Amino acid sequence: MHAFNLLLLAGGLLVFISLLAGVASTRLGLPFLLVFLIAGMLVGVDGPVGLRFANAQLAAWVGNAALAMILLEGGISTRMETFRAGVRPALALATVGVALTAAMVGAVAMAVMNIDWRHGLLLGAIVGSTDAAAVFSLLRQLGVRLRERVSATLELESGLNDPMAVFLVLALIATLKTDAGFGDMALLFARQAGFGAAIGLGAGAAVAWVLGKLPLNVEHGGVLSLIVVSAGMAVFATAGLVEGSGFLAIYLFGLRLRARAEAASHAASSALDGFAWAAQATMFLLLGLLVSPHDMLLTLAPTLAIAAVLIFVARPLAVWLCLWPLRFGHRERLFIGWVGLRGAVPIVLALFPLIEKVPDSYRFFNVAFAVVLASLLLQGTTLGWVANRLGVVEPPETPPPGRRAVQGRLTLDADLPLADVFDFFQLPMPESGGATLRDWLTDNLARDPAEGDGIDWHGTHFRVIGLHEGRISRVGLALAQKAKTVP
Repeated sequence: MHAFNLLLLAGGLLVFISLLAGVASTRLGLPFLLVFLIAGMLVGVDGPVGLRFANAQLAAWVGNAALAMILLEGGISTRMETFRAGVRPALALATVGVALTAAMVGAVAMAVMNIDWRHGLLLGAIVGSTDAAAVFSLLRQLGVRLRERVSATLELESGLNDPMAVFLVLALIATLKTDAGFGDMALLFARQAGFGAAIGLGAGAAVAWVLGKLPLNVEHGGVLSLIVVSAGMAVFATAGLVEGSGFLAIYLFGLRLRARAEAASHAASSALDGFAWAAQATMFLLLGLLVSPHDMLLTLAPTLAIAAVLIFVARPLAVWLCLWPLRFGHRERLFIGWVGLRGAVPIVLALFPLIEKVPDSYRFFNVAFAVVLASLLLQGTTLGWVANRLGVVEPPETPPPGRRAVQGRLTLDADLPLADVFDFFQLPMPESGGATLRDWLTDNLARDPAEGDGIDWHGTHFRVIGLHEGRISRVGLALAQKAKTVP
């Protein structure tokens, strides 16, 4: 037990200190997730602690499970309106865009690392995928509200391009190990996409039907989240067992579940967000432990060349070509090209050839890790500035003057759906909030509610005027001329 307590103490303190440092780093404009990578490196073999960790298999297992959790949360949080607005450009970027990026980066890798075309394309495929966790944690961190079409494209792309990158990596590993031909690659793609899509969509519809039969509501968010996570992991594993894409399956599972059981999905979303953050923290810390910074220095020159081509040439050019037929504006294409953040996905993908014992694969891991650091430092720290500079940020929504249906003071039931209340009073919907008026007030108060507590929102004051067993039961509403709004 003594060793167990020491391990638990060290792990708890490491995560706790990393979280505090991550929150503090936001004031400097640094991506939150970058702190976890650096924390892992400091504890690792070249850091002050000097902990030696070289279990690539364990890191890959944890990384895959964490990515599955992140994709599940991303699918659950994606509204159908978002899906319809961004599905065409996202599919183009997640398929053709990833392939083009991999080809361009692969060509440069061949030249600067003196490797053959298959190894070059493998490295290009490893770093060719953007990272859902990196993109959206940073957007939420910065409070950037993008134009709907741009936001929808980035959101869907970062969830859909992981399966394409995994397919390319697995296909190229197969060509290196067994001289697999084009027919074998086509069959692999059909299995990955076909089984993954079928299992994900079918399971999403089935679980949505089951949730509709259960006597659960918004008050059972914890139980609902556990049902969703356990079902999602079963979907991920089932797809993998039949050689389908587990990443595609679990993302489509989340999308279908949200579309078929929106109330249950929304009730579970708060806990799912916490699970996703825990998955990100664990994954980034573990991947930081695995890397050896002194090894990265040995390939510094070719790594910088690959990172520069990826960030300034390959990603922008692929975006430009994919989105040109879809009539995206010049500034929108520039921004989407710049927001191709790399996160844990390339590092996890770089573990695949390590596990399969592909020659020189450890060089790929070091290059992928360095490219991720460069992306987070360069693109991550400038994302908000670039968004404002290119004019792709939406101004804060304000209701039209003089168009409110009711004036004065009212008393509302706290169980009323939040969307209905805000629609009736013509108030802008918040970026995040619960399914009911009670949930939204409880989230924003961030503590146990008490009678008299209130929130101002775009000229309207919401006040707690009744509690039942510690929960908000009645809400007073006053439509004032001016009020300070919550952020």
